[in-house]
Amino acid sequence: MTTGNVSAAATAASPALSRLAARGALLTMSGQACKLLLQFGGIVVLARLLAPGDYGLLAMVTAIVGIGEVLRDFGLSSASVQARSVSAAQRSNLFWINSAIGLLLALAVFAAAPAIAAFYGQPALQPIAQALAPTFLLNGLATQFRAQLNRDLRFGRLAAAEVGGQACGLVAGITLALRGHGYWALVAQQLGQAAATLLLLAVTSGWRPGLPSRGAGMGGFLRYGGNLMSTQLVVYLSRNIDTLLIGQRFGADLLGLYNRASQLLMLPLNQINAPATSIALPVLSRLHDDAGRYGRFLLHGQAVMLHVTVAIFAFAGAQAEPLIVLVLGPQWAPAVPIFRILAVGGAFQVAAQASYWVFLSKGLTGSNLRFTLVSRVLLIAGIVFGARWGTLGVATAGAVGVALAWLGGLVWLRHSGAPVGAMGRNALRVMLAYGLCGLASAAASLRWGGSLVERLAVGTAALAAAFVLVVAVWPAFRRSVADILRSRSLLRAA
Repeated sequence: MTTGNVSAAATAASPALSRLAARGALLTMSGQACKLLLQFGGIVVLARLLAPGDYGLLAMVTAIVGIGEVLRDFGLSSASVQARSVSAAQRSNLFWINSAIGLLLALAVFAAAPAIAAFYGQPALQPIAQALAPTFLLNGLATQFRAQLNRDLRFGRLAAAEVGGQACGLVAGITLALRGHGYWALVAQQLGQAAATLLLLAVTSGWRPGLPSRGAGMGGFLRYGGNLMSTQLVVYLSRNIDTLLIGQRFGADLLGLYNRASQLLMLPLNQINAPATSIALPVLSRLHDDAGRYGRFLLHGQAVMLHVTVAIFAFAGAQAEPLIVLVLGPQWAPAVPIFRILAVGGAFQVAAQASYWVFLSKGLTGSNLRFTLVSRVLLIAGIVFGARWGTLGVATAGAVGVALAWLGGLVWLRHSGAPVGAMGRNALRVMLAYGLCGLASAAASLRWGGSLVERLAVGTAALAAAFVLVVAVWPAFRRSVADILRSRSLLRAA
């Protein structure tokens, strides 16, 4: 990767960068709001049409074949975005590398389908895995189209393509579910989304790859991507070891309950983490040499993510029973305690995202790999131990492990030049404040609520009242909320 120090410094100093960041944040979050509505609507509709076991079967397959998605990307999408400059030849080579990996993985997953079915003792998993295999090729072809839109800060087009693809997949899934095809509805949703997203990204990016070429200087991309891919593999395993253990030990029905609880948690998390990173990474990479502006942008981005996501988790955790039963149906009630535990871990996962930005924007992928090997191996060990107490033990061990990994990441980055002390205070302040609001909401709904609807109404009012009280009596939290409300002006000054 070429350095381009002069042009990069000019870009960092330009007010246009802050304007692009502010506009990109608005466009991206608008797109994510649309995706959130689509995903939530899909969860509600499909959960009432399908059984927990249907979700469990798909989760068994995706927990294993999802490893291929990490391999397919090879960290090259982030490598392309983070690079100071990318030539036309390099861009084309990246496209062909991702596409070739996607094709090889599609063939490998198709061939490995019988082994996947044998691992779980579920013959139905073989055709499911084989049907999902083409998604690797489709996603491999889409990787650099998405990266190009991201690098060019064309967030509106990127959001439109992803929302359109998700809508197409949801239509396919609901259509098959209404016709009584069970878990095949979930398979169709995955295939439809991958195919439609690829088509829309290719059309909206305005870029077409050339033929592969030698001598394009790919070593830097491959080193960066290789380190990042290794890190992502360890992270992926640590995030999916729970699915593997529950599916293998306890079967599809319990895994389906656990999977829905986890997906409800990941719904807001994915809709905020991924787009926030797509905005933060290119901007922070350009601000690398300006410590003051780098720190301001980093802290503000972290605060926005924390306020939005932790507030959602606090409310959802406090009102988990009425929300899950009313929205998904009474058959999903056993997922309530699992969801509450996972919500605590989710708050720490949001807090840790800012550390991930620091690793990537400063090019510390080797350090990130070493930290991940240490922290995630310990997390995996904890989850394996927690499995002795069933799904609740798995969820508790995961939440504790994520919290410890967040704290360890701050310690690890103490010499990186990032404002790690302020990052820690940011997270603790927001989590404590919304944690108090959540406790007030849960207590009020149990004390004064009757039916599930009444409990939800009382809990919502109590959370709002508690938030106003915390803002009034806690000056530091009040300033943090005020900063979020002035996001546009702060981004311009970042």
